[in-house]
Amino acid sequence: MTKFPYLRQDFTASLVVFLVALPLCVGVAVASGVPAELGLVTGIVGGLVTGFLPGSSLQVSGPAAGLTVLVFEAVDTYGLPALGIIVLAAGLLQLVMGALKLGRWFRAISVSVVEGMLAGIGLVLIAGQLYATAGLKAPASGIDKILGLPGAAVDAAGSTAALTSLALGAATITVMVLWKKLPKKAQAVPGALAAVILAIAANAAFDLPVATVEVKGLLDSIQPPGPDAFGGVGIGIIGTIVAFTLIASAESLFSAAAVDRLHDGPRTQYDKELMAQGAGNTICGVLGALPMTAVIVRSSANVSAGARTKASRVMHGVWLLLFAALLPSTLALIPLPALAGILVHAGWKLIPFAKIVPLWREHRGEAIILVVTAVSIVAVNMFEGVLIGLALSVVKTAWEASHIKLEIIDKGAGPIQAYLSGNATFLRLPKILDSLESLPQDRPVELDLSGLHHLDHACRTALENWAARHSATGTEPVKVTEPDQATAEKVTAG
Repeated sequence: MTKFPYLRQDFTASLVVFLVALPLCVGVAVASGVPAELGLVTGIVGGLVTGFLPGSSLQVSGPAAGLTVLVFEAVDTYGLPALGIIVLAAGLLQLVMGALKLGRWFRAISVSVVEGMLAGIGLVLIAGQLYATAGLKAPASGIDKILGLPGAAVDAAGSTAALTSLALGAATITVMVLWKKLPKKAQAVPGALAAVILAIAANAAFDLPVATVEVKGLLDSIQPPGPDAFGGVGIGIIGTIVAFTLIASAESLFSAAAVDRLHDGPRTQYDKELMAQGAGNTICGVLGALPMTAVIVRSSANVSAGARTKASRVMHGVWLLLFAALLPSTLALIPLPALAGILVHAGWKLIPFAKIVPLWREHRGEAIILVVTAVSIVAVNMFEGVLIGLALSVVKTAWEASHIKLEIIDKGAGPIQAYLSGNATFLRLPKILDSLESLPQDRPVELDLSGLHHLDHACRTALENWAARHSATGTEPVKVTEPDQATAEKVTAG
C-alpha cells in the first residue's frame, strides 16, 4: 500500500467516473450518428492511453457532447469511414502542436469565444435531440433544427408513439434535474445512470413503442480507415480537420484550467496535456472511433469522488473495457429517447445562462462576442462560427488598444493647436479626420503628435494628405511635431 497510498480513494473515484461516463459515451455516439460501441472505444482510450500520460493528473477524457454536432456533420458529409482519417489527422496535429509548445497559447483565446462556442453547440445539440426524444428525424443544419421545432411539435402531437417517446425523454430530464435534490447517499449513483436505468425499467414493464440502441458488437464496430477511405478524401476535408483540432484542443485545455481550480494537487502542464490528447485522438482515429476531449462533467465527478492520482481515470477506462467486452448486449436495452434526454440536459449545461447578464453589465463587448459566436454557430456552422468569434475578439482588442485623444486649443488669434495622444490606428482614423477637417480653413494649424505611442502607416498617410489639403487654400503650411521628435518641427505641406 505504501507504493499506492491513495489506491482506495482512486478505486472508489474510478467507479463513480465509470458510472457517469457510461451513459454519456453511448449517448454522444448515438447523437453523432455512429455505432454506440464507438463511444465506449473512445472512453476506453481516454482512460487507458490519455489517462496514463502526463499533463493533467485528475482530468478525465472521452467522447464529449461539445463535439457531437461537428462529428455528426462530418459523418453526414464524408461518411463514417472518413471519420477515422479526420480524428487521426487531428490527433497528429495535436501532437505536433504540443511538441512545438503551443498548448499554453490556447489560454490566450478569449473566454467569451470559448463560452460562445459551447453555447452555440449547446443550442444546436438541444434542438437536434428534441427531435430524437420524439423519435423524429432532425434537419441537417442548426438553423433548420431550431426553425423546424414548431412543425415537429405538431407532428408529434398527432402520433401516440411520438408522444410516448417524448414523455420518456422528458421523464429522463426530470430525473436528472431532481436527482441532485436527493440525499447525498442516493446521489452515489449518478443521475444520468439512474435516469437510464429507470427508462429501461419503464420500457420493459410497459413495453413502450420506443426505439432502443442498435448493437453491432465491439469488434464489428471498430473499422480502421482503409486505403479506400484515404482515396476518397478531398481538399475540403482540411477545414473539418482544423476545426476538430482547434475545438477539441481548446475545450480540453479550458477544461484543464477549470479542473485545476477544483483541487490542490499538481497543476496542468498544458503542452504535455495537448500531446496526451493528441496521442489519444491518434489511436481513436486508427480505430475509427469518435474524437476525444477532456470532459468537465467526468473530471469534476472524479475530483468530487476523492481521486488523488491519475490511477482513477486509468481504472475508469478498465471498467469501460470490461463492460464493452462482457456486457455489450446490455446496450440494446437502452431507449433512445432516454439518451436524447441526457444530451438535452448536457446541452443545457453548455449554455452559460448565469454569466451572460453579469458579463453584459461589466464587459459589454465580451458579452456581444459570446452571443455573436453562439448565433454564428447556429446560423452557419461550427468552424466558421468560431472563426467569426475569434475575428470579432481580435477587432475588439485592436479597438480597445487604439485609444486616442485629440485636444484642440484655439486662442482666437494665431495658429490653432491640435494635440494628439495615445495610439493612432486606422480604426480611429475617421474620428481623427472628422475633427481635423472641421477646423477653419483660413487659419494656420500646428499638429502636435509627440504624445502618440503608436502611429500606423494609414494614419500617417491620412494626416499628411489632410495637411496638404488644409495648406492648399493659401493658408500657412501645417506644422507637425513628430512623435519621435518632440522638440523639432517638420513642415509636411507647403
